Amino acid sequence: MAKKYKLYGFNNLTKTLSFNIYDICYAKSNEDKAKYIDYIDEHYNSERLTKILSDVTHIIGANILNVAKQDYDPKGASVTLLISEEQIPIYAVDTSCNRGIIVPNSVVGHLDKSHVTVHTYPESHPFDGISTFRVDIDVSTCGEISPLKALNYLIESFESDIINVDYRVRGFTRDTNGHKHFIDHKIKSIQSYISEQNKNRYIMKDVNLFKEKIFHTKMLLKDFTLDNYLFAIAEQDLLEEEKARITQCLKSEMYEIFYGKNLINPKGVLHE
Repeated sequence: MAKKYKLYGFNNLTKTLSFNIYDICYAKSNEDKAKYIDYIDEHYNSERLTKILSDVTHIIGANILNVAKQDYDPKGASVTLLISEEQIPIYAVDTSCNRGIIVPNSVVGHLDKSHVTVHTYPESHPFDGISTFRVDIDVSTCGEISPLKALNYLIESFESDIINVDYRVRGFTRDTNGHKHFIDHKIKSIQSYISEQNKNRYIMKDVNLFKEKIFHTKMLLKDFTLDNYLFAIAEQDLLEEEKARITQCLKSEMYEIFYGKNLINPKGVLHE
């Protein structure tokens, strides 16, 4: 909206930023695949993910009300933060005069509509040595705070080869004249909120449904250096045939995730 409207009640618009982030790796042996999964699982444990989500909360100008986190057996982790647009005090009751008293520095749970969540999904291919680590992140806010403020921080917080980003505005808010407003900011593309430095690193494609207030951007890392995708081995130790085969396996994994479909034909040839 070009100007700020005086609202009738609370801003009920819900803004949700959703991420699918993928890190791809090649590990030659089953033992190395297991070690890679252990490494990535430890590197992105619930403690580190809580730190990232806490930073996101502060970047968008929200306050943490409650934290729930869990490391899973055998692999994976989840963290959920309940957040609010403003600090919410707890009111204790003074029974002698039946009045509320603000108790500072109190922890409040399940009192607000906004939340930040993250879940991790490590997995590996049964035959060709490819391991893929996926992170799902949702930043959902209501009111005036925007999850888009944390976009670049999230992109830079993970070693991301492929990123799928969705942004959607739900609901409506009403002004004092009774008129509904289904969005409270201008947006043409998620790319408008991505820094030039990050845009230069990725190939990007958009699918935007303006009338539905649904915006989608998918991102594929431009730079491909084989050594960056090898675990427990180095490119210089590989034969040329091995390099070519591993490169095809890695790129097919990345392209298939980026395009959302299988690109290897029955003869094992990659079609982009």
